[in-house]
Amino acid sequence: MRRNLILSLFALGFMSVPALANPKLIARGEDAVRVLDEVMQMPESALPEALLREAHAIAVIPDVVKAGLILGGRHGKGLLSVKTPEGVWSNPSFVKISGGSVGWQAGVQSTDVILVFRSQRGVDTIVNGKFTMGADASVAAGPVGRAAQASTDVQLKAEIYSYSRNRGLFAGVALDGSVIRIDHNANQAIYGRNVTPRRIFAGGVSNVPDTIVDFRDRLEEYSSR
Repeated sequence: MRRNLILSLFALGFMSVPALANPKLIARGEDAVRVLDEVMQMPESALPEALLREAHAIAVIPDVVKAGLILGGRHGKGLLSVKTPEGVWSNPSFVKISGGSVGWQAGVQSTDVILVFRSQRGVDTIVNGKFTMGADASVAAGPVGRAAQASTDVQLKAEIYSYSRNRGLFAGVALDGSVIRIDHNANQAIYGRNVTPRRIFAGGVSNVPDTIVDFRDRLEEYSSR
């Protein structure tokens, strides 16, 4: 009887900190933070401040892998945070991106992708199922660097701005046709069973790993400059 009680308490302890059993998911969070830091700390390639301030959501997807050279596909996993009604960034949900490609950076095996959502409609579509860029909302290559800062407010018309980085270069890139989905398995592994994206975004989760919190905090830092 006592042995069963001890085993039960031991199991509950693991359930309360599920991230300890998922080093790959923690690494995914670390990679997302790294990509965001590296991009934002280079003035010539940083996302415009006005774009960050007005964003409804931001996704960072490191190491999106491309299969094939001219006709192929892409697949990657990352994090997505949304701006809450209070104007602060939420804990992130895990997301996946996939889709076909035609002439998408031929010869490049992987690239880091950043997506900036400028409408609530795109966020709602992702939460409710899957989101196809270019079909569910307009998507365009985003502006970068100091030269874009002054004209950002009047020129930004698309609902989503997309960026990619490979071999040290960071620039806007068109990703029409790419599909973004919530990674429910990853969310539940980190936040607990039956946790929904809406609950994550609303702040209804606890025991959030430091690495995942770091992603939210970095967004706060870079969008409040």
